[in-house]
Amino acid sequence: MALPALLKTPALAPHELSAVAEQAVAELLREGESANTQRSYQGALRYWAAWYAMRYGDQIALPLPAACVLQFIVDHAQRTTPKGLVHELPLEIDQALVSSGFKGKLGPLANNTLVHRVAVLSKAHQVKELKNPCRDPKVRELLSRTRKAYAKRGELPKKKDALTKDPLKLLLSTCDDSLRGKRDRALLLFAWASGGRRRSEVAAADMKFLKKLGPGEFSYELAYSKTNQSGADRPENHKPVRGAAGAALQEWLAAARIREGALFRRVLKGGKLGAPLSAAAVRDIVNERCRLAGAEGQYSAHSLRSGFVTEAVSQQVPLPETMAMTGHRSVASVVAYARQLAMDHSKVGTLFGDS
Repeated sequence: MALPALLKTPALAPHELSAVAEQAVAELLREGESANTQRSYQGALRYWAAWYAMRYGDQIALPLPAACVLQFIVDHAQRTTPKGLVHELPLEIDQALVSSGFKGKLGPLANNTLVHRVAVLSKAHQVKELKNPCRDPKVRELLSRTRKAYAKRGELPKKKDALTKDPLKLLLSTCDDSLRGKRDRALLLFAWASGGRRRSEVAAADMKFLKKLGPGEFSYELAYSKTNQSGADRPENHKPVRGAAGAALQEWLAAARIREGALFRRVLKGGKLGAPLSAAAVRDIVNERCRLAGAEGQYSAHSLRSGFVTEAVSQQVPLPETMAMTGHRSVASVVAYARQLAMDHSKVGTLFGDS
């Protein structure tokens, strides 16, 4: 079979990538990651670079030796000594990291943050196909023992409270009939009623995925999410937005005159619309409405998601229906909410009686 003659395009070597192809691979890998993951990785790597420069007086270069990772762990993890809880990061370096914006506050890191920083460094070595110090047996053993030490001291991850139906009503009561009030009411109800959407999903919500089914009734196609990063076409991608949520969304879209683009946007002075909301802006809206409502408890944007699941369990919605709305792929994740709710209302805690 005769092959068509090549024009000006040079032939490629099948066993190696050109510089352009390597760049394309890197760009596709980055684009395939969520924006939150990218920011998280970048922040962790910046911290590693800053800590290394201050601790060793030199610019960081991979691969790092295992001893360096061990030093990072003991610098940031507290341990019990006769003098009390201590960690090894010198105070002047700690202060410099905080004042330079690499660290939020003085002191040791939470165990989850420490594990994440090491995991990001491990990923960096893996991507570059370098010897990975984070897989060293001493590093893995130290991380394991450190996690157990934190647990023994009762230093467990703090979970935010769930925004179930009743506290959510308090937040909604602070939303007046101004354009900003209409937006926030629609945003809160859309995020909650469509299955407890993550803040990144709310920020990315776009008119091209919204289908109007009738007055105050919509279907929103969640084409991409944390649990469906490949964009697989699934029946549960279509989230119903109706009832109070549908009415609030219709009112907001009409008042803001939004026909294309982002569903939720900044409201500027004079009632003008600005850029699409960021995930951080969604978080700030939830926090501000909690403050205005005087809601008792510790809430975050994720509380909308946990609140939806908790409410669904409380109202005895079948598990498959709940998971279809939330997008959970693991039954264990949803069952955990049911177990917690069952324990909160169980008679087992009052066997002795009230007296």
